[in-house]
Amino acid sequence: MEIALFQPDIAPNVGTLIRLGACMNSPVHIIEPCGFPFGAKDLRRSAMDYANLATVTRHSSWDKFRENTQNQRILLLTTKTSEPYVDFSFKATDILLLGRESAGVPAEVHETVDARLTIPMQEGARSINVALSASMVLGEALRQTNAFPKFKQGLTDD
Repeated sequence: MEIALFQPDIAPNVGTLIRLGACMNSPVHIIEPCGFPFGAKDLRRSAMDYANLATVTRHSSWDKFRENTQNQRILLLTTKTSEPYVDFSFKATDILLLGRESAGVPAEVHETVDARLTIPMQEGARSINVALSASMVLGEALRQTNAFPKFKQGLTDD
């Protein structure tokens, strides 16, 4: 299971998603241009030392991203659909696509993805933070595909 960020605006969200990808062993794709200089201080601070554990691939455009991922399903997380992610059957090779925080994705991206999924929310709520949305849907996708990383045993009182 992989994560893709379409032209992200907010460096701390990207850093958080890189950290999520590192912890869940999910590669992260950055589809440029970004709304900030990649490698900015905010990005480094939010990714912390997890950037070294993450697999991050930068793509110069949507077309380059599609060219490099043509054998994988692209699943767009969006508020512009009625298909709840909890009713969807995920595959281990899927890529979860997240739009720009400020504008989502353009119509041509909506038209080319393999599926559009939404997180059911209370009426009147506009959207959930992109990093929180990714973690919710990634968790369900990993559960369905039995692809969570092996459990790291914590410290015990023994």
